[in-house]
Amino acid sequence: MGKDANYFHLHMISDSTGETLMTVARAASAQYANIEPIEHVYPLIRQERQLERVLQEVESAPGIVLYTLVEQDLAKLLKKRCKELGVPCVGILQPVYDIFHSYLNVSETWRVGGQHVLDDEYFERMEALNFTMMHDDGQMMENLEEADVVLLGISRTSKTPTCIYLANRGIKAANVPIVPEIKLPRGLFKLRKPLVICLVASADRIRDIRQNRVLETMGKTNEVYVDRKSISQEIRACKAMAKENHWPLLDVTRKSIEESSAEIISLLKKHRAEHGARP
Repeated sequence: MGKDANYFHLHMISDSTGETLMTVARAASAQYANIEPIEHVYPLIRQERQLERVLQEVESAPGIVLYTLVEQDLAKLLKKRCKELGVPCVGILQPVYDIFHSYLNVSETWRVGGQHVLDDEYFERMEALNFTMMHDDGQMMENLEEADVVLLGISRTSKTPTCIYLANRGIKAANVPIVPEIKLPRGLFKLRKPLVICLVASADRIRDIRQNRVLETMGKTNEVYVDRKSISQEIRACKAMAKENHWPLLDVTRKSIEESSAEIISLLKKHRAEHGARP
């Protein structure tokens, strides 16, 4: 890549969905703020003829090649051809396989897409996703006791995306909006099984998000909705409610959805341990 270039081609080759590759690649490329990857994703590559087509793409747009290929003959062919083309090629799971093999002293079974089997954990995630979608934004409040986590928060505190992220990890997450002058249902304050958490963010952060959201959807500004003083009052009321009911308070101002979810999962483990629920 030339010194003046601000992009590079990133080829991701997988015999499964490619999710692992994309997660690792994006985490790495995010560390280079002024260089953007042009992503080429090739999922479900399980035959030599499929790989040959991919290699043609690599040859026409040389760049970094990352792969997760369980079939060793395909992996060897890919590495051989990339060496001939003069492009870097890395199997991102190989160092992990090597450590597992060394520590466990057993051979790999090499199952393509082994992490995506239709086991109990898979169906648990699907059930959690269904529950979360049905209990988004204060819907179906009558059976919140079935939730694992209930997120409360004023508008634009990332309740819905956080719940969806948690659901993808098998956690039944519901969210309830806190709206000025609208009372929350009494049943919310009687919940025993779920962990109830209040989400907050800085007034400036919420105002900025609300302003952008209102302009996108309505084309004009709702003055009360984006008023910083009003937002500050909403935040204070939320904090007071959390304190009164002994609910954890999570500030998401500078946190990504992943970071917020990691904290919630940690709080949930503690909650389950204290209440004798499943780990």
